[in-house]
Amino acid sequence: MIKIGILGDIGSGKSFIAKCFGYPVFNADEEVGKLYKKDIKIFNKLKKRLPKHFTKFPISKREVSKAILANNSNLKKIVKIIHKKIRDKMTFFLKKNKNKRIVILDVPLLLENKINKKNDILIYVQSNKTEVLKRLKKRKNFNKKLYLKFKKIQLPLEFKKKKSDFIIKNNFKKKNIRKHVSMILQKVIQWKKLF
Repeated sequence: MIKIGILGDIGSGKSFIAKCFGYPVFNADEEVGKLYKKDIKIFNKLKKRLPKHFTKFPISKREVSKAILANNSNLKKIVKIIHKKIRDKMTFFLKKNKNKRIVILDVPLLLENKINKKNDILIYVQSNKTEVLKRLKKRKNFNKKLYLKFKKIQLPLEFKKKKSDFIIKNNFKKKNIRKHVSMILQKVIQWKKLF
């Protein structure tokens, strides 16, 4: 099985690009959303650590945002609780798809949490910063302070770019992205045949 990790800035189009590959995708953000809605154990752990902020189940994204903005250490506390569960879910996803030729990992803190393995393929999504911000501002619950807090816990983009095997320049044109994805897939499959 070939594992492809998608890296890039918040709002750079990683999730859309991940889907374009046409292989099973593990989307960590979607999984986190499901935990907030359905996992009472996660709620209890968060309530224990941050009782002022987590008072009712299911957890709303607004509550999470308020908790993160209230205190500089809250984001790390939340990530610590959520991360282990997401890792378990990813392990389950990989087992479930073990017979697939390729799987895509759309995990924002892939490198930060050392989730990737040495022989995984890494693809960096490069997008124009002003275009990214413009798109983020259109999101219903966009909050610049929140965005900056998440940026702080991420590794520098230049580092991620250097670590990557391929770079996709995302100009937010679907046809162009699909062409890039197809070229990368061909190279990855050929490359893996050599080893």
